[in-house]
Amino acid sequence: MSEKIRRISEGILEGLGGKENLQSIAHCMTRVRVTLRDYGKYDKPKIENSFGIMGVVESNEQIQIIVGPSTATKVTKTLGEMTGIQEDSLEFGNAAAVKQQVTKKYKAPFSDLLKKISNIFIPLIPAFIGSGLVMGINNIIKKFELISNANITGLLGIFSAAVFSYMAIMIGVNAAKEFGGSPAIGGLMAGILISPGLADITLFGKNLVPGRGGIIAVLLVVIFTSLVERKFREVIPEALELIITPVLTILISGFVALVVLQPLGGIISDGIGTAVTGAIEKGGALIGAVLAGTFLPLVMTGLHQGLTPIHADLLAKTGVNTLLPILAMAGCGQVGAAIAVYAKTKNTRIKKTIASALPVGILGIGEPLIYGVTLPLGKPFLGACIGGAAGGAVMAIFKVGSISMGLSGLPLATLIQQNQTMLYLIGVLTAYAVGFAATYFLGFKDPENYDV
Repeated sequence: MSEKIRRISEGILEGLGGKENLQSIAHCMTRVRVTLRDYGKYDKPKIENSFGIMGVVESNEQIQIIVGPSTATKVTKTLGEMTGIQEDSLEFGNAAAVKQQVTKKYKAPFSDLLKKISNIFIPLIPAFIGSGLVMGINNIIKKFELISNANITGLLGIFSAAVFSYMAIMIGVNAAKEFGGSPAIGGLMAGILISPGLADITLFGKNLVPGRGGIIAVLLVVIFTSLVERKFREVIPEALELIITPVLTILISGFVALVVLQPLGGIISDGIGTAVTGAIEKGGALIGAVLAGTFLPLVMTGLHQGLTPIHADLLAKTGVNTLLPILAMAGCGQVGAAIAVYAKTKNTRIKKTIASALPVGILGIGEPLIYGVTLPLGKPFLGACIGGAAGGAVMAIFKVGSISMGLSGLPLATLIQQNQTMLYLIGVLTAYAVGFAATYFLGFKDPENYDV
């Protein structure tokens, strides 16, 4: 391991009360998430002041330590090596262990449900980013006729479209893991929902529609399937469980999925799609400003990842997501606010924090700036929200849309649909400028010994 990762990991362990005090470890893009055996040994200020720590968030019984993109994965792995604890996972066949883990995981309120949903999509983000960029490259090649070989552009089209063609199955696998079911059965149920053969089947006088309900239907079905599977594990004797549980789970869940849950998912999906696109088209600048201006408080809670199913569903249904560019402006406003703080502050530690967090902020990872700079200072956070609102208004006016997901900030320009890249960049610059101006004029108390 590198010296940096070792120092960060050791500092975290010291602040958490030692390796014996850790109960579970997990991570997302920027945060290491842990639960403890004894929270009395937890020292938040010590962690916040440790090397490489950008912030600490407490959510229910989970402690989320912000260390930044890529670093979160490496630190989690190192903590696992130091403590002998592996990231939480649920395996098929051990009913007692599954019941214990699921009871623990599902005792939290609705906010925890959104976190679970976000965990389904986080592992898919690299695939979304890679596919979107390949799609953008292929579009440029076609537009400017850079390559005349149809086989090459055809292959690039397959490379970029595969993640969206089979997204349902990947989501089914991850959803089953998160909700205590077997990953293989989760993927199988998602495959049933998108099977072309459904079009040849009529139930109750109506033809079934492959893929109806999109991602929303997949989530509903796999959550139900996982519940059914867990119940069977509890009542079926261990000697018969491996055979009987999968058969009964697939049969019962399959019929319920096609008769009830997929149509319900279709209604919800259509409603969300109509509401989002309708609000942006009819509400214009006002809706764009409200959505982007209120997004940073959602990021503070970590619940912003819970919106990922909506992004995925919009892409699956229309191929264009007009919501993501609007929300991305919130992070751009944060960048402008941070630059204003850098220009006004005389505190060397704040300047150092901004210098280290600003590059990743420009790349769309805003949490280090939120917890390290704007939120502790107060008014700059409001300035960032105002800047985001201004950028969101621009995005809504021009109805800028992305062709994929997974990126934010300036890099999202590479995923914007053709002929709208400049419009997106205008929105980015607007958010930067207004975020800077609002923060500069709102001002903030510049502490002499500010500890970030």
